[in-house]
Amino acid sequence: MNEDKRNSVLIVDDENSGIMALTDILSPEYTVFAAKNGQNAVTAAEKHLPDVILLDILMPDMDGYAVIAELKNSEKTRNIPVIFITGLSDVGDEEKGLAMGASDYITKPFSPSIVKLRVRNQIVIINQIRLSFEKKLSETIGRVRIEFLSRMSHEMLTPMNAIMGMTQMAKMMGTSQEVRQLLEEIDAASRQLLGLINDLLDISGNKPSAFSLSNSVFSFEEMFRNVWKEMRPDIEEKRQTFTYDIDQSIPESLIGDEKRLAQVIINLLTNALKFTPEEGKIHLFSRVINEDNEIVTLQVEITDNGKGISKEQQRDIFNIFDKLDDSPSSEQSGAGLGLPISQRIIEKMGGKIWIESEPDKGSKFTFTCKMKKE
Repeated sequence: MNEDKRNSVLIVDDENSGIMALTDILSPEYTVFAAKNGQNAVTAAEKHLPDVILLDILMPDMDGYAVIAELKNSEKTRNIPVIFITGLSDVGDEEKGLAMGASDYITKPFSPSIVKLRVRNQIVIINQIRLSFEKKLSETIGRVRIEFLSRMSHEMLTPMNAIMGMTQMAKMMGTSQEVRQLLEEIDAASRQLLGLINDLLDISGNKPSAFSLSNSVFSFEEMFRNVWKEMRPDIEEKRQTFTYDIDQSIPESLIGDEKRLAQVIINLLTNALKFTPEEGKIHLFSRVINEDNEIVTLQVEITDNGKGISKEQQRDIFNIFDKLDDSPSSEQSGAGLGLPISQRIIEKMGGKIWIESEPDKGSKFTFTCKMKKE
């Protein structure tokens, strides 16, 4: 991976000819800043925080030795590598420069290829340190998130179980039909939330079941009708057009985890609904793509004409907590858990999930899964 284009170099020389020569050598690969005296060099270093500084020694008022002393004394600039590039060729001058903290020493007249290599060596070291730091930071953040996720999920279990228990008690008290219907809805929503909590515990690795699947005989078409019943109010509220095509190749009866399959479809439809504008279009297509004795492989595609997803976002959307739109101004709610949970379910079902999308051209989420024929 070539990271050179994002790196920068500050050239410090009191002569225009020196600045121009070094700029010609380095500007094709790096962003180049320049300063013509020592004080401007210190100011430019603090402002731009370049990756490398090329510093002349012989300058009026404030020479290179005084500049590096001030740079190393500042918290902001002390870790920037400094390469002295000077006409002073005495060994004593080189020893003094290195003793003051310079990373390298080049004497004039210089070879352009040597300058390139010396700068590149420092850039490589800087990039390696940066990548290592970013990796460790990412791992630390991920670990903290998972620990938080696990702890909060455990904390939510107690009140959730209490809500479900009291709902069942209220249903047994001979309430009116209207109240009973409301209690049924509370119970259904509570069980859905309990399922999400259990999924969070599975993701965090604190449950030995780790996304266990249950098998039962079910109808794909009936399962989908229940999904549509749940999603319909939200889709109609945004005046979106929803169409679907369930291919006749899908057997009437399947054996698998109906609730988990419905959960994946609901998650994907929810995302499509969120990121498709009012009066937009969403389409679901499902079919059998392979049969092997009693095992069938289903493929489900959910297509929308929404805002689309960039290539950069596509790399991370199946990671925990990475939302499709994580900007501070985003009006979309959610913790960014639907897609990673869906991916784990699909992998448990022997399938895979992927996305095809371009900004402003909509998105298509596709997944496969294996089911038994009854």
